[in-house]
Amino acid sequence: MKPIVLLIFISLGLSCCSTDKEKELAAEDAASSLKDGARVIAVKTTGNENAYSFEVTIESADTGCDQYADWWEIVDLDGHLIYRRILTHSHVDEQPFSRTGTNIPLKKNTQVYVRAHMKATGYSTKGQKGSVESGFIPTILDTQFANDLEKVDPLPSGCEF
Repeated sequence: MKPIVLLIFISLGLSCCSTDKEKELAAEDAASSLKDGARVIAVKTTGNENAYSFEVTIESADTGCDQYADWWEIVDLDGHLIYRRILTHSHVDEQPFSRTGTNIPLKKNTQVYVRAHMKATGYSTKGQKGSVESGFIPTILDTQFANDLEKVDPLPSGCEF
């Protein structure tokens, strides 16, 4: 009976340590994903065709006005800008954060990308792909996908804080 108790004790000890290690690895993974800038982690939609509201949740490595998620946008699969929501300030102490855009001109079955832009690092490759009808799932965009949109209005006019 003593060997069984010892085995249970060792098993419990190992599961404790592996759980801590798993938490540590998950934290490292989250931190490394933020090195790439801002990423869209969720998209919720409401409304009617050609006048939808998108609530977009972003996780970003904001440090202040020098480095912050300065917009999120909806882009069609060919790289044309459909909608951009300007973010007027950093979100250092609010992570992740959600912001809504309204009156978005989309048909319910139009497939789009939703992605974020970081002032210091540009577009993130981590976004969401989907439609109002089918919902959105995480996707990885090519590093060069529609980067010319960085120069297309509307653009931020500054950072409040």
